[in-house]
Amino acid sequence: MGLFDKLRAEFVDIVEWVDDSQHTLVWRFPRYQNEIKNGAQLLVRPGQCAIFVDRGEIADVFEPGQYELSTDNLPLLSTLRGWKHGFQSPFKCEVYFVSTRQVTDLKWGTPNPVMLRDADFGPLRIRAFGTYTLRAVDAKLLLKELVGTNASFEADMVGELLRSIIVEAFTDLLGRAKIAALDLASRYRELSEQLRVLVCERIDDEYGLDVPALFILNVSLPPEVEKALDARTSMNVIGDLGRYQQFQVGNALGAPGAGARGGLGEGIGLGAGLALGQQLLQGAPGAAAAPPLPGAPPLPAAPPPLPAANVLFYVSQAGQSQGPFPLQQLIAGIGQGQLNAATMVWSPGMPGWLPAGQVPALMGYFAAPPPPPPR
Repeated sequence: MGLFDKLRAEFVDIVEWVDDSQHTLVWRFPRYQNEIKNGAQLLVRPGQCAIFVDRGEIADVFEPGQYELSTDNLPLLSTLRGWKHGFQSPFKCEVYFVSTRQVTDLKWGTPNPVMLRDADFGPLRIRAFGTYTLRAVDAKLLLKELVGTNASFEADMVGELLRSIIVEAFTDLLGRAKIAALDLASRYRELSEQLRVLVCERIDDEYGLDVPALFILNVSLPPEVEKALDARTSMNVIGDLGRYQQFQVGNALGAPGAGARGGLGEGIGLGAGLALGQQLLQGAPGAAAAPPLPGAPPLPAAPPPLPAANVLFYVSQAGQSQGPFPLQQLIAGIGQGQLNAATMVWSPGMPGWLPAGQVPALMGYFAAPPPPPPR
């Protein structure tokens, strides 16, 4: 390379930024000690603007287009440099390119639960998360307040600040709106727009940024609260738990007259109904175990007996003890013909297993047999 070519290579004659990133907001054109020569071409692509900074002061701002750098289109820089009659020599100046397009797929969320006073459930802790987009609208203000002398400035570098602002605005919004927790999901769109407006009010004049879109994707309750809500919903669907229990036992007892074919019937019979009742009553405090059936192996130990006001009965079926069951379930079984007077039953306080027809609490529900027909 000749001397003339070497000297010419020291000067920059094309100033441009080919942006191949997705999250870069500001990028400084690297000069590497080279000077920008008079008449150099400045190329600002769509979605960009260029800012010239001279000795710490912002000079000129260029919108998208192609420019030839001269005193005609660098009026502020010419004034700062003292070029009143034009310049012919190269000059040194920092050039920053600012992306004015939207940066998408940015996420926000509440790092800690937000307290909400709910009319239905009282104080609640809720979490929320969503997405937002970001765009630079005031390149000078952005450069002054956030970028400084950084060679590049990514959206992630301001992400923590924006997430804090969004969470703070979200907390204020919930306090003002006073929306019940169960109604939040139906108003995501409305709340998202209100939240976006609040965030923009806090960043546009301070940092030169705008949030064109912000979305609330989910507002969730703590897991223990969600489980309680599921249980409450199940109870509301079932309604009267006592009537539901009787309905289930009645379905499981089978067709009337099954007791005549073997005590409590075959197949699912009363065994299935009693097993369901056992599941519903399993773990009831104070439920006592029945004594072993005659000739049957001993039963495992059971919890202490219930008070007299809550007497439960055990029923023998095919040599197996089923229960405990409340008195009303056995009465329902008698009425449907699934228990007969010979069915062996036991209740806490009884000396041993007795036929149901000999138990005072049950004997009145068995109809007396008709007299023999006349000869």
